[in-house]
Amino acid sequence: MAEKFRIVIVGGGVAGLALATRLGNSVGRAGQAEITLVDKSFAHVWKPMLHCFAAGTAANENDRISFMSQASRHHFDFWPGEITALDRKARTISLAPITDPQSGEAVVDARKLGYDALVLALGSRANDFGTPGVAEHCLFIDNLVDANGFNDRFRMELLRAFANHQELDIAIVGGGATGTQLAAELHKALDIASLYSFGEKPPKLCITLLEAGPRILPAFPDAVSAAAARQLEAIGVTVRTSAMVSGADENGFILKDGSRVPATLRVWAAGVKAPDVTHRFDGLRLSRSGQLEVRPTLQAMDDDHIFAMGDCAFVTENPVPPTAQAARQQAHHLARGLPVWMKGGTLPAFRFHNKGAVVALGDYNGWGTFPGGTVFGGGWLRGISARMVHLMLYRQHQFELYGPVRGTISCLVDWLDMFVRPSVRLD
Repeated sequence: MAEKFRIVIVGGGVAGLALATRLGNSVGRAGQAEITLVDKSFAHVWKPMLHCFAAGTAANENDRISFMSQASRHHFDFWPGEITALDRKARTISLAPITDPQSGEAVVDARKLGYDALVLALGSRANDFGTPGVAEHCLFIDNLVDANGFNDRFRMELLRAFANHQELDIAIVGGGATGTQLAAELHKALDIASLYSFGEKPPKLCITLLEAGPRILPAFPDAVSAAAARQLEAIGVTVRTSAMVSGADENGFILKDGSRVPATLRVWAAGVKAPDVTHRFDGLRLSRSGQLEVRPTLQAMDDDHIFAMGDCAFVTENPVPPTAQAARQQAHHLARGLPVWMKGGTLPAFRFHNKGAVVALGDYNGWGTFPGGTVFGGGWLRGISARMVHLMLYRQHQFELYGPVRGTISCLVDWLDMFVRPSVRLD
């Protein structure tokens, strides 16, 4: 019996899990290919919600999707592990050993996986641009582990501030969607947590949002940036633009002009770069930020059998923004094209269709833009429309992965859970 065509997908984010699910439902179910998804985590979360997990305003127990469960239902395999190297000649990838977090002992030894087609969907991380002290003294929210780690620190510092009747200073570097939404979500978390404080006056939360550019939310029109800044200021966030950070230490940030921004918790949410492991990918061509350079077909410039999509890919002829929207469209493109390509057909060029963008500042306000630049949202009632669009994008993602029946059940479970669990993580 001839061996099945082997498709290995590395990275279970928005793009990777969507592609594995779609290919599993097509060529996997038909027995035409063996689909394997690799990720260092055991569960998937929708990356645009990481700021909610960090603030504790989303119950990630309900919002995580088990890779093993998804694989068993959709005809693909899942291997936990972190990619460490790539051998293009042998067409294998190397995975790091899996260790026990308590003892540090190896549970599964380092191993290799062979492929006929390799799809890299590694996502991205914040870019500290080599700023001194950032790696040692700042928190990141690039993935669920980071977000949960930040939330643990946030709750402990909040408890300390409650007990000692003192302020809690938080500084966030990066005025893009992640940093801006995190600032609002942290205030929302404190507003909710104060309902459970048994009469204790909640501590003052002092959040400073630092943006090196002239305005926050640079991907949005000027009117949205200005309105978002006013909204953040109204809830107590200090917004500082043209504030270039030159260093960080255990007490806060040092700005280029020599001034300091004191902060107990320091968050870095600026810049975008590919994971450092891309530099060990057997000479594949990379962009300045470490992204894999790919042709319009999403194939690597140097290897027809390697594909990249999502934030870790740089489409040389027609770059696309590093957004969940673009990653999802690229996954759909490869889900249609790979079954044809593996049988000797040709791959069409990927074309990005901009459907607009949306930003939601907790329950306070929200804005969206259509492709032509038309803005909607803003104001209390009008802001609801943008926040609902943000929620519906998440539900669309759930329905795509779960299917209509399980997707509907998931929505109902989340709604019923509102009557049982607190609206913010308290333990």
